[in-house]
Amino acid sequence: MSISVEPALPAGRRLPGDLAMWFFILAELAVFGILILAFAVAQALQRDVFQAGRQALDASIGLGLTLCLLTAGGCAALAVARMRAGRGRGGAAALLLAALAFASGYVALKLGEYHHLAGSGLGLEHDTFFTLYWILTGFHFLHVLLGMAILGWMAWRCRAGAYGPGRCTGMESGALYWHMVDLVWVLLFPVVYLLG
Repeated sequence: MSISVEPALPAGRRLPGDLAMWFFILAELAVFGILILAFAVAQALQRDVFQAGRQALDASIGLGLTLCLLTAGGCAALAVARMRAGRGRGGAAALLLAALAFASGYVALKLGEYHHLAGSGLGLEHDTFFTLYWILTGFHFLHVLLGMAILGWMAWRCRAGAYGPGRCTGMESGALYWHMVDLVWVLLFPVVYLLG
């Protein structure tokens, strides 16, 4: 009978999480990169359409969305650090639940924005800006929902005692996924809401 334990290497010498998660994240970043490039090219070809579309968006909502995601990411990172240090699974689970609460704030804000835009007739087929807006932010929204499921699963696993010092690979992988969601939004926010 063998027990799988992470190698006892200094933290700086080991890639956190699972290698498969890194490949998945790189693939997702490539897809988002292509979509952002398509947005930039379309914007170069239709500057007036994109300027008008951006004026219909509320940048303060975009900032609120950004703060929700980054705060959730900070809570997830603190949970991983707490678990690595062996400072109690209850505290790590509480941090993950806090991350989930901030992520829920993102969902509520985004759904409110979607409802407002759709009610104003600014749907997927309105123009090129809104076609790409809905595709980019909708694809990201789906990643947020998956990330929330992962955060909830990690919180449950923390409470069940599945993680601890030397047993954090799954937790690190989940946090890495959430950080990818954060990173993509940090790129999307200025591209979609601010830059002309």
